[in-house]
Amino acid sequence: MDSMEDLDYPQLILQYNSGFLVSKVMFTACELGVFDLLLETGEALSSDTIATRLGTSTTGMERLLDACVGLKLLTVELTQEGALYRNTEISNIYLTKSSPKSQYHIIMYYSNSVYLCWHYLADAVREGRNQYERAFGISSNDPFGAMYRSEEEMLKFMAGQNSVWSICGRDVLVAFDLSHFTQIYDLGGGGGALAQECVSLYPNSRVTIYDLPKVVQVAKNQFIPHEECRITFHSGDFFNDSIPEAELYILSKILHDWDDDKCRQLLTKVYNACKPGGGVLLVESLLNEDKSGPVETQLYSMNMLVQTEGKERTSAEYSKLLEAAGFGEIKVKRTGKLYDAVLGRK
Repeated sequence: MDSMEDLDYPQLILQYNSGFLVSKVMFTACELGVFDLLLETGEALSSDTIATRLGTSTTGMERLLDACVGLKLLTVELTQEGALYRNTEISNIYLTKSSPKSQYHIIMYYSNSVYLCWHYLADAVREGRNQYERAFGISSNDPFGAMYRSEEEMLKFMAGQNSVWSICGRDVLVAFDLSHFTQIYDLGGGGGALAQECVSLYPNSRVTIYDLPKVVQVAKNQFIPHEECRITFHSGDFFNDSIPEAELYILSKILHDWDDDKCRQLLTKVYNACKPGGGVLLVESLLNEDKSGPVETQLYSMNMLVQTEGKERTSAEYSKLLEAAGFGEIKVKRTGKLYDAVLGRK
């Protein structure tokens, strides 16, 4: 770790000041289709050509492209005809819509929804509640009602979550050997990317996506292939409706949306429904026990403040919630990636 003397604090503060500019450059290049155009053409293009094809100003596009070069999202080659731009490998893999590992949808969700809530972060800190009312003029009492305020917004969110699991799903599902669980419920399974990863890793498993009726309908029609017979659906609200019996319940990025009381309420329902010998798999981004990091998880916890009723937690805090619901034999696995896994058994 750097000593106090080694750190250039004025420079560090300046870097923090420009942090939001970095994300907005990437958001804008994605939204305008820069990376998609360069992938589709398969050749380096000038800023004038890119601007013409995407219908933007030439001066604005040139500055955007140069900023993307600085961020290592594009490369530039200086020729006699002028500067020619190409995607980097990272952009081809993660920032183009057509890539299997595309993060385009989650980036657009952050740009168009999350970013607006963060504008009111100071208000969220003062009040201790989410900021949908200020950001969108809608009630903040039901976070998911606000998040799913239109079918378009719901679709963006579901596609965004699917893109996250396209690069993180395998890590959390192999954190523990789940092969002996064949009857699995994915509570709040959304677009089903984690369920698809699960049946791919564990071919003998059958996964039921349990989510709100409108979410299930979209998942059926747009995200899960009709020929995938190992994935089924259950429509309902797991706080207010019954939870069917199963061997394993997956709660991926669910508990961080809610306060401790609601988490205990949900986990108790899961425990009561769970078959003896079964269990629950929590997939969350874990804070260090002293809450000193990781910084990504600390920032996610701030995002829970502006968007939900919940927060990120330590492994000890999740273990305490599981124990209060009746679960035992609790194991924690840090994956070294964005999301970790906690397994409790009945």
